This record gives sequence, structure tokens and C-alpha cells, in this order.
Amino acid sequence: MTSDYLTCTELVGLVTDYFEGTLSASDRARFDEHIMTCPPCQAHLDQMRHTIEVLGRLPQESLSTDAERDLLGAFREWKGD
Repeated sequence: MTSDYLTCTELVGLVTDYFEGTLSASDRARFDEHIMTCPPCQAHLDQMRHTIEVLGRLPQESLSTDAERDLLGAFREWKGD
């Protein structure tokens, strides 16, 4: 990323890296700055935290093979793969 300003779209793309702690120091600073000034992105981050918290309590085997296939397909469509 070349700009100092992180857009909302860029932030959404970095959320996983943020939670995994794999952002570079400069990207982490840009992420933190954006979150402090953007209520919609703050809400998105809170929703993602809540989702991770809830899904972390689900046993892996609770997802059927069909549901897993459907979710992966939807994700691929969303990502444009």
C-alpha cells in the first residue's frame, strides 16, 4: 500500500491480518488511525470480533459438508475467484 490514508475497503481487506497480528508496523498504524476516526469501520471490527467469539465456541464437526461447501462457494463468489 502506498498511500498514508487507509480506505474503508482496504481496512476490510486487512481485518484478518489485524486479528492474526500479521500486519506490518506501518499498516497497523494506518489501520489503528482509520479505526479511531471511522465509526462504520469500528462497527465492522466489533462485528468481526463478535463473530470470531461466537464461532470459536462451535465445534468443527457441527458444520455439515453441504454447509461448508455452500459457505466456501459464497466466499469464492464474493472474492471473485
